[in-house]
This record gives sequence, structure tokens and C-alpha cells, in this order.
Amino acid sequence: MADQLSVNDMLASSVEPLRQFRWILSLNGIDAYTALSTERPHYTIGEIAVPYINTTRYLAGKLIFNEMKITLWDPIAPSAAQKVQQWVGLNYEILTGRSGYKDFYTKDFDLKLLDPPGGIAQQWQFKNAWPKDVNFGGLDYKSEEMANVDLSLRFDSCVLLF
Repeated sequence: MADQLSVNDMLASSVEPLRQFRWILSLNGIDAYTALSTERPHYTIGEIAVPYINTTRYLAGKLIFNEMKITLWDPIAPSAAQKVQQWVGLNYEILTGRSGYKDFYTKDFDLKLLDPPGGIAQQWQFKNAWPKDVNFGGLDYKSEEMANVDLSLRFDSCVLLF
């Protein structure tokens, strides 16, 4: 007869999970405390079909980083909406139609997940991010919610440092 394991044998007592509420977004020009929600990276690896006789084999294709969604709450001052609009203006100036060089409108940023005492437990580094979609959100006389700014950031690459 097989030995039975106790609950203590099955559960690791020294494991501390990462928590969804312990993180800091370090994005130059955007105040970290205004970040209300975000995502970790999401990427897709393409595929290449190779027909062979009466079957198909597959090879890994290019890696594509998907957009990253961030929600900021918008304090009166300093205004998150104004800071986002200034970032957008580095790429497209609404009044003149002027476009900017990629080196001017892209930013590198970090997403840091924290352990219970506040140390960095996991760090993602993003390269050449720019706001692809900006939504300054709706307003409602019946609501007591904060006004938010929703962003979708497009970036070239990201690396999990640790």
C-alpha cells in the first residue's frame, strides 16, 4: 500500500506568492502613484507551416510583443491626462500636424513587482514604448468614481531581468 502524504507534506510552507497589488510602474514623465492597473507582458510567437508529403510540420516564427494596457487615475494636479497628452505630442502635435522622430516619442520603462517588505521581487524592462491608443474615459453625474486615463502602449521588446 502506498504511503499517504499529509497536507503539510503537499504544501510548501516557505512559498510567498507574488501579489497583484504590489507593483510599481516606473515610466519617466508619468507619476508612479497614478498607475491604477496594468498588465504584465503578453507576447505571441508566430508559426511557419512546412508542407511535407501528406502532412504539415511547424517551425517557430517571429515573436510579437502585444500591446500593454495601463489605467491611470487622473488627479487635478499634477494631471495625468496632461502628462499623457504631452507624451502624445512628442509623436503627433495636434495643432500643427507635426510628427516626431522615434527617438523623441519612445520611452523605456520598468514594471517592478514587490515582495511583502517592499523589495523588488520581479522586474520587467520595456524598450521603446509609445502610446498607441489613449482614452481619456467617460464622465457620469451619477458616479463617484475617479476619472481615469486608459493607455495601450506599443513597445519593441521587453526582458524579465529577475
